[in-house]
Amino acid sequence: MCASLRTVSRHLPPGLVIIHEDRDIIVVDKPAGMLTMATEAEKTRTAYYALTDYVRKGNAKSRYRIFIVHRLDRETSGILLFAKTEAAKRTLQDQWEDTTKIYAAVVHGQMDKASGTVISHLVESGVHKVFSTRDARLGKLAQTAWTVVKEKGGYSLLRIELLTGRKHQIRVQMADLGHPVAGDRKYGGKGDNFSRLALHAASISFAHPFSGQRMTLEAPMPTIFAQLVGRAQLP
Repeated sequence: MCASLRTVSRHLPPGLVIIHEDRDIIVVDKPAGMLTMATEAEKTRTAYYALTDYVRKGNAKSRYRIFIVHRLDRETSGILLFAKTEAAKRTLQDQWEDTTKIYAAVVHGQMDKASGTVISHLVESGVHKVFSTRDARLGKLAQTAWTVVKEKGGYSLLRIELLTGRKHQIRVQMADLGHPVAGDRKYGGKGDNFSRLALHAASISFAHPFSGQRMTLEAPMPTIFAQLVGRAQLP
């Protein structure tokens, strides 16, 4: 990151850090607790709003804007990719199946093997909660590959690769395995007092929408995860 970019990024909301920016894309490290885009209840405290203001340099009449390529849950931190043009957005989304998305998750308990893949079908209920179903006609196929990085006490740090991208996929499937993500108030067990959801989008690898060059960008694991598993890095 160049010095000028670091200077400008100081004017962004606390915790929102620009990792990479060029004429076609902007990639940030989103903090936990920030929405990707607006909801009925929250219009402005979002990554989209903040970055739109950033590219417009505070000028509401500016023609500059950004385009949402994908989303992260409010509670999840890490890599978030936006496009600066509609053409770049279409290109990135068209090749999304070839985009590699790696997460770090601290889950409760110790896994019974070193790695595995979870395959299930997920459906969203009327109260915006996702659950697994055995009926493939009702749910969308979800696949998640995981590898144990470190175990400590009653927790395991996992390297997770999303093979599909469904809403709350990692959280639901880890809970289905009996190893909910630490700090998950929605899908975890009672008595989990960890201060935040221990889920972080750690890296993304994709072909640049203009040059076609393969890029891999990373967001460092939150230091607070060390409270559960000690200091560690994903391989």
